[in-house]
Amino acid sequence: MRLVNTTTLTLHTFFDKAVPDYVILSHRWDDEEVTFQDFQSGRGPGMPGYAKIQGCCAKAKSEGWEYAWIDSCCIDKSSSAELSEAINSMFKWYERARLCYAYLSDVDGKLNVPAQLERSAWFTRGWTLQELLAPTIVIFFDRHWSDIGSKRSLGNRLSRITGIRDMWDYRSCCIAEKMSWAAHRRTTRVEDEAYSLMGLFDVNMPLLYGEGEKAFQRLQQEILKSSNDESLFAWYSMEDNGTILASSPRSFAG
Repeated sequence: MRLVNTTTLTLHTFFDKAVPDYVILSHRWDDEEVTFQDFQSGRGPGMPGYAKIQGCCAKAKSEGWEYAWIDSCCIDKSSSAELSEAINSMFKWYERARLCYAYLSDVDGKLNVPAQLERSAWFTRGWTLQELLAPTIVIFFDRHWSDIGSKRSLGNRLSRITGIRDMWDYRSCCIAEKMSWAAHRRTTRVEDEAYSLMGLFDVNMPLLYGEGEKAFQRLQQEILKSSNDESLFAWYSMEDNGTILASSPRSFAG
């Protein structure tokens, strides 16, 4: 696992039990995010996305945390093996983080925060579902890195926005209900509609970018190997895909 030192803004690699305490960032990707290659080559400081890294590290350092995990620069996405390991491990990484900082770049705490939360694109992205549920503590920040509340303090509002009745007892919900939470979320790559849900259903599978909607069917097949919950078949679609498995999370929309 690769982490950013919050003081030096340099990357460090740790394995297994040697991984130190860390905070983790949840955010929506914007233009010109700083990748691992950008970070290593020294291009990062000149890119718009670097301010987000600086903000996350500054906040973490001010609260006494030495390390932070930021997906854009901590994963070498040019390595298919590393990307596969990261995506298969990501739910656990968020779960094990001491804190999760949810950075909402489209919210300004100086204005009407409740209304802005309702419209924030952070709640429409596929990956942020697990980033909301997996960590015990999630602190929300606006574009200025001002604290606007936590998963606990904003609980009722978050439930209304996401459709998740209980953020703390989500594991007891049936498969169909969990799928419904992702029904109105979107990912840039169609395969990520499935890959972003692996941790929520506690399954692992290889990544095959290019397989399209087959990824979601593979996800359901993996779920069936460890669950007898028949609500997996409680979906509806106007399109006949010739199988008892849904072609996307959208089929579970209530």
